[in-house]
Amino acid sequence: MKPVTHVLVVSADPAWRQPVCDGLNQAAAQRDNPHGLLAVPCACDTSALEAALSTQHGADVQVVLVDHGPAGGGQGPAAVLLAQRLIEARPELSLYMVLEDDADKLLVEQLASDAVDGYFFRGEDDPVGWLRILAAEVAEKADTPFYDALRDYVAQAKDSWHTPGHAGGDAFKGSPWVGDFHGFVGEEMLRADLSCSVPALDSLLHPTGVIAQAQRLAAKAFGARATYFATNGTSTSNKVIFQSLLTPGDKLLLDRNCHKSVHHGVILSGARPVYLDSAVNRHFGLFGPVPKATIAQAIAEHPDAQVLILTSCTYDGLRYDLRPIIEMAHAAGIKVIVDEAWYGHARFHPELRPTALECGADYATQSTHKVLSAFSQASMIHVNDPGFDEHLFRENFNMHASTSPQYTLIASLDVARKQAVMEGYRLLDRSLAYARELREKINATGAFRVLSLEELLPPELKDDGIRLDPTKLTIDISASGWSADALRDELIGRFNIQVEKNTHNTLTLLLTIGTTRSKVSRLFDAMLRLTKERRTPLTYARMPEAPRFSTLACLPRDAFYEAGERLPLLDESGQPNAALSGRVCCDQIVPYPPGIPVLVPGQVIEPAVVAYLVRLLQTQRSIDLHGLATQDGEWHLRVLTPAEQAALPTLDRANA
Repeated sequence: MKPVTHVLVVSADPAWRQPVCDGLNQAAAQRDNPHGLLAVPCACDTSALEAALSTQHGADVQVVLVDHGPAGGGQGPAAVLLAQRLIEARPELSLYMVLEDDADKLLVEQLASDAVDGYFFRGEDDPVGWLRILAAEVAEKADTPFYDALRDYVAQAKDSWHTPGHAGGDAFKGSPWVGDFHGFVGEEMLRADLSCSVPALDSLLHPTGVIAQAQRLAAKAFGARATYFATNGTSTSNKVIFQSLLTPGDKLLLDRNCHKSVHHGVILSGARPVYLDSAVNRHFGLFGPVPKATIAQAIAEHPDAQVLILTSCTYDGLRYDLRPIIEMAHAAGIKVIVDEAWYGHARFHPELRPTALECGADYATQSTHKVLSAFSQASMIHVNDPGFDEHLFRENFNMHASTSPQYTLIASLDVARKQAVMEGYRLLDRSLAYARELREKINATGAFRVLSLEELLPPELKDDGIRLDPTKLTIDISASGWSADALRDELIGRFNIQVEKNTHNTLTLLLTIGTTRSKVSRLFDAMLRLTKERRTPLTYARMPEAPRFSTLACLPRDAFYEAGERLPLLDESGQPNAALSGRVCCDQIVPYPPGIPVLVPGQVIEPAVVAYLVRLLQTQRSIDLHGLATQDGEWHLRVLTPAEQAALPTLDRANA
């Protein structure tokens, strides 16, 4: 299928605008035009531009050619402002300005130099030359240097005398035991499973060739100074940044609502964490962002903090108003990391922006596999830190990266970036429309309803400017009479529908660029059928309320690396073990979902925490408790021995 690429020619001068379009289209018809370039006229005013971009063909626009106007025509300032607004709304579009002379160029560069990809001059009436340059611009955006190199190498059918041992899949062929795996995975995928023994495919650890080129294209696409591909997820990406920015004892501000990889990063880096309690919607058992006032207080109380890390958006789609928070942190000399694992698509639709980088974040980590089209484990690290130490970062990156990375993961990142740039707007626009449709239809069932932003927000966040990612639908099932576990099982077992997650009284649906009309129809049909089987509404057991963070007795790293001893969670009478009170935890204890640690290494255990863990085990069958040890069939907590605790450096409570 040949793509269609519209070049929007924007001018207030119709006598110039139409001939330019005609000339470009005539040139396109006379030469090789693999990307289907087609010039489309547009008047030079905001309403006309918005209309042109919002039509069905608006998603095909890749390049905008803005006419600055003739000398003395008065169009210039308006054209520049229009260009600025355009790039604010659709930064993935390529912008070219048509000028009268070099004086105009100076004005444009003062107002919009970072946004302009190139210039033409009115007096040089050269549609063939202009088209050649615009076609090259589109070709560069559509390039996938690593994927192309991998595909070309596989096509050469080289004999493999190197790793991996299956030798391009030959080990599976003809096997009566595992031969079916070859057919299941596919010839091309197995041939593409190569190793660092192939120099033409570059090195992920020290890229200088096609991987470096692919990363540069990704940085431009996502608005970063530099981008790095990670093949073992955002979990490792977070750890790499922590070890690059923090030395043992450095203070870090972080929300408890962060991914467990962040807490693992605290252990690995030896940082001294200051935990910020997240807001909680207790009725639905959903954790939200940290209140802005809590962040401001933490920044004021810890002027020696080096880093602030926040999760935006959350698993349930709640987004911080990041700009004022980042400005506040930067004013205090604190670098900001934003875990955007669930928000890597935001750059490519105005309804989802601004992104963390656009709000001034120094680092953003994104799970490109979660909401864009990369393979699982494929993620990106985006850097905008003006003080970035590339050498130190690379050393830490290489500490975690495999020397034998999966090349198809790298290729999927290259391809995912291309798709996001070339058709992300179209696909996301479709997903947003499906989300609105599903919200309306599900609410009309009477048994199920999609929660609004207001219903999701805990009271303490009402005035914090929190926004919702509409592609994440949280469905309240309370009126249906179904338990969450039974409903989830019914959807997968009877209707072949797998949802993202559930709490005790909600289901979460994730709409992505892969959501289709057929999937929407099948989901709604299932919800209608389940509505007809409506049961008596249940009285849901309220999710036990997680205790607030207590105190740290020592650095998490120090507690984690001690041997410790294991004490049972329950005493001999089956009650919460009082002997745990006051002891110091060695491990990270995480109820999942939602995946927020109740205890971290180095934390003093309080009776309320023990009672909470026991109640979870007794009442919440769908929740797993990660980090507990088992001994003789009983749950245990690993804690510091008195001797270990006495030997470890203690934290200054006044500056904790």
